[in-house]
Amino acid sequence: MATVELRFSPLPEHVRTARLVAAAVARRAGVDESVLDELRLAVGEACSRAVGLHQHGGLGGAVRVALTDQEKRFVIEVGDGAGTLSELAASSEDESADGSDDTLGLAVITGLVEDVEVGRDEAGGLIRMSWPVQPA
Repeated sequence: MATVELRFSPLPEHVRTARLVAAAVARRAGVDESVLDELRLAVGEACSRAVGLHQHGGLGGAVRVALTDQEKRFVIEVGDGAGTLSELAASSEDESADGSDDTLGLAVITGLVEDVEVGRDEAGGLIRMSWPVQPA
């Protein structure tokens, strides 16, 4: 099981780089070419969401992306240092804008990825997505 890890400053201009790296690593891992566009879009949405949470919450630290080539699945995890959406909303005067943006981003991701989990790890929020790998 090989893992490529990226960490980048929570700036929108770094999302494109994360998308390109994810697609290249996925291709090398054996993810079918027909789903690479969806993979790229899903990673872009997840990273953009993480960047937005960092910027809205005034958080330091980096957006974390782990790309793991497992035996039969290619797994991408995008993590942020933010609390849950409800924690962020409670600390914000403008709850409705954040909630709708977050909900829309998650809806796009779940529409693009069949196997997706949204949760938390010790550092903050985490979106875990996976795709099947073609046998070599």
